[in-house]
Amino acid sequence: MRSHYCGDMRSEHIEETVSLCGWVHRRRDHGGVIFLDVRDHTGIVQVVFDPDTQESFALADQMRNEFVVSIEGRVRARDPAAVNPKMPTGEIEVLGKDLTLLNRAKTPPFQLDEYSEAGEDVRLRYRYIDLRRQDMQQRLRLRSRASHYIRNFLDGHAFVDIETPILTKATPEGARDYLVPSRVHPGAFYALPQSPQIFKQLLMVSGFDRYYQIARCFRDEDLRADRQPEFTQIDIEAAFVDEAQIMTLAESMISGLFKELIDVSLPELPTLTYAEALQRFGTDRPDLRFGLELVDIDDLMANVEFKVFSGPANDPSCRVAALKLPGGDRLSRKNIDDLTRFVGIYGAKGLAYIKVNDRAAGSEGLQSPILKFLPPEVVEEVLTRVQAQDNDVVFFGADKASVVNDALGALRCKLAEDLNLYERVWAACWVVDFPMFEQTDAKAWTAVHHPFTHPSGSLEALREDPGQAGSRAYDMVINGYEVGGGSIRVHDPEWQKAIFNVLNLSDEQANAKFGFLLDALALGAPPHGGIAFGLDRLVMLLSGTKAIRDVIAFPKTQNASCLLTAAPSEVDPSQLKELGIKTNL
Repeated sequence: MRSHYCGDMRSEHIEETVSLCGWVHRRRDHGGVIFLDVRDHTGIVQVVFDPDTQESFALADQMRNEFVVSIEGRVRARDPAAVNPKMPTGEIEVLGKDLTLLNRAKTPPFQLDEYSEAGEDVRLRYRYIDLRRQDMQQRLRLRSRASHYIRNFLDGHAFVDIETPILTKATPEGARDYLVPSRVHPGAFYALPQSPQIFKQLLMVSGFDRYYQIARCFRDEDLRADRQPEFTQIDIEAAFVDEAQIMTLAESMISGLFKELIDVSLPELPTLTYAEALQRFGTDRPDLRFGLELVDIDDLMANVEFKVFSGPANDPSCRVAALKLPGGDRLSRKNIDDLTRFVGIYGAKGLAYIKVNDRAAGSEGLQSPILKFLPPEVVEEVLTRVQAQDNDVVFFGADKASVVNDALGALRCKLAEDLNLYERVWAACWVVDFPMFEQTDAKAWTAVHHPFTHPSGSLEALREDPGQAGSRAYDMVINGYEVGGGSIRVHDPEWQKAIFNVLNLSDEQANAKFGFLLDALALGAPPHGGIAFGLDRLVMLLSGTKAIRDVIAFPKTQNASCLLTAAPSEVDPSQLKELGIKTNL
């Protein structure tokens, strides 16, 4: 039906007769001459119809936005005064001779141009229309290129693409499984996989040595802008490897991906320990595009009478830290009040601060509601430690270590975004030496990554004091986003049983849930490890958007619903009866 694509038309096509297909992007009537901007996935070209072609001109006069058309015409140069340098096709236009209406369209729910102000709910309800927009087309085509590059890279490193089951068994990985009832096994349920973790380990036991898969995964958990209930994971596993080998391979793949797709050369990734990342940045996902590091001042506050600071300073589970904002005098009192409300989201009870107006003037040169509670010599030591200068503002956090880390870690990122403090466009790093376990509010142990991660240290030490156990895990972080995480896995059944015991699974319960895995580990499992990357999150970063929904063709909303299909939905009672299911709602 077509000889060329709309967006490919250039001056070298002048005097050629071409056939084009697409949607009417815009119709304009200028003094008896009708202009149709016709769009396909490659771009937009201007088509002109004049009264000389009476039938086509009359039909062009009836065209409206999003009508589907086929056009035949001759390419010609635009008048110099009409050249549009903002359009790749702006030097030419097509003089339309024949116009065929392939399909009409109702008035679209929103404009498909830069002037559209449609809310996300409308865009998701009419996603197939939203996907016609050029920026959405570009993002999904970028995603396709990313998948293609990754497959070629891993194929070139002798990895084998193997599919693993979608219907599988529930696992104790923390986040909730999506359950699927079985009609042929009444009362029994499958679970949709949160990752192919166990199966890729079994493939290593099987001797495949190197496996990968671009896999669909599912997690029934609370959502954020960079998460979805169903997502795509770049899953990699290899046998007879250590941490360094996996990290080197992964870094090479991601660096090549950025270079190939957006011509960005990521520098060699620095490595931070988990403890160092929390201490300096308040998070294990540090954004290194700017400074603003947290500074511990517990020792300086331990003996002050101000209990807000001295209490946490003398509690091993707490932390007192300072965050210096250079040139912070630009912040108004309203700005600081807004920041105080912001850190409250993360559990902080307030946001103490000191404005440094004139450091040399001592207390007279400082401005803060907390100065009256602190000895001048302590204030001076604090300002010296954070290297405060005139016009700086120093913020403070004093609370449980997790609250201080979360609040000040989020604050530094907000300040950087609001005040544009970024010193570089891209910054990536590795975070290693994670703890193996953490305690829940109920004082039960849960795995920081997953229970198949190999702990560091000895088996005896793991059994005696799980809270001190480290793990052989590693995460890749880019611009404050965790884009990938992995570990060396457990390949000895005794280690795996010990981990299950820490997680309050008896040997009997472990065998009931994971007997097949323990049996496999006992039959000659090699040392192995791997890493998984979130494809959606990677493409989000590559495309420059801030919402993962922008790089998924048909995403869910924040509450895990699909506005397009109205899923999830109720099912017919007869279907529930056949499955042996009753609801209590």
